[in-house]
Amino acid sequence: MKRLGKIALIAACLSFGCFAQEEKKAGGEGEGGDVQLWKWANFLVLAGGLGYVIGKNAPAMFKARTAQIGKDMADAEEERRAAAARAADVDKRLANLEAEIAKLRAESQNEMKAESERIAKHTADEIAKIQAHSEQEIESAGKVARMELQRHAAELAIGLAEQKIRARMTPETQDALVGSFVSGLK
Repeated sequence: MKRLGKIALIAACLSFGCFAQEEKKAGGEGEGGDVQLWKWANFLVLAGGLGYVIGKNAPAMFKARTAQIGKDMADAEEERRAAAARAADVDKRLANLEAEIAKLRAESQNEMKAESERIAKHTADEIAKIQAHSEQEIESAGKVARMELQRHAAELAIGLAEQKIRARMTPETQDALVGSFVSGLK
């Protein structure tokens, strides 16, 4: 690019030189053919210089550009393949998604069923424990109530016996009992 700029600068200088000569010679009418010849010579030098510079630099530039375009195309192709592989992987996952969802649903239903059975068993065990404990408490309360009833019946029997004894007890009977007790001690 720098070389092309230098060549353009040199060509511009040469063309300005030719135009300067044209103005000097413009004073005379017969010299117009020489000016025309100089213009064509200047054009041919400029065209030849540009052709040489372009011919020398253009193939390398085009070759580098072609190589860059080829590399970019290869990179794009590789990226396209990678994207296609990722898309195929996503499609495969999406296709398997239904099967995975069905599998997860089946697993969750099995887990829920197992958990439900475990809870039912645990509840039945707890109910059995509560029933056994309740039966023991009822039995214990029944024993306590029977003992209370027996004690109360004994107290009533003793009270009744005491009343009968007191009703029969006279001072003569008391003296006879004390006498027989004292004689039993001797």
